[in-house]
Amino acid sequence: MTEAQTLANETRLELYAGIHPANGQPIFEQVLATPLAEKSEHHYKLLKSPLFISGVAALDSIVLNPDARGRFSLNEHSGNLAIRVFMREANEALVQSLNAEMEKLGGNLDINSERALVFSIHFGVGFSVIEQLLDKHSKSGEARWTYGNVYDPETGEPLNWWQELLVV
Repeated sequence: MTEAQTLANETRLELYAGIHPANGQPIFEQVLATPLAEKSEHHYKLLKSPLFISGVAALDSIVLNPDARGRFSLNEHSGNLAIRVFMREANEALVQSLNAEMEKLGGNLDINSERALVFSIHFGVGFSVIEQLLDKHSKSGEARWTYGNVYDPETGEPLNWWQELLVV
């Protein structure tokens, strides 16, 4: 699929992100995706990494559960890491500096809101390289970062999905 075809087929999906801790209501996040009609009507490829939804990143393919609003299962990992950066307050200098360095490594800034950023970058760049870069930009305490698709949100254990992508 060409880039023009992808943009023409771009759609917004409302996916389940969890339960609000204060009111117990479900939280949904809108994500950009493109249908993978060659697989089925419920298959989609995410175009950007989400801010609140755990376990997925840009270019991962998912399958929507048509019987449960916003519920989905991961079909295939793309190899991208979803990296969330949360800032205490708006900080354009930090955004520009971090974005420039992530771009040099092949990363993309998928979400840029007043106090949160989401980057997608391929795991092949190396966890230590990525972590050193993020730690450098967060050491002042103005920002904190976390992976969105590396650890199990319930247990905190590494998901290790990248291991199967290393096997050739």
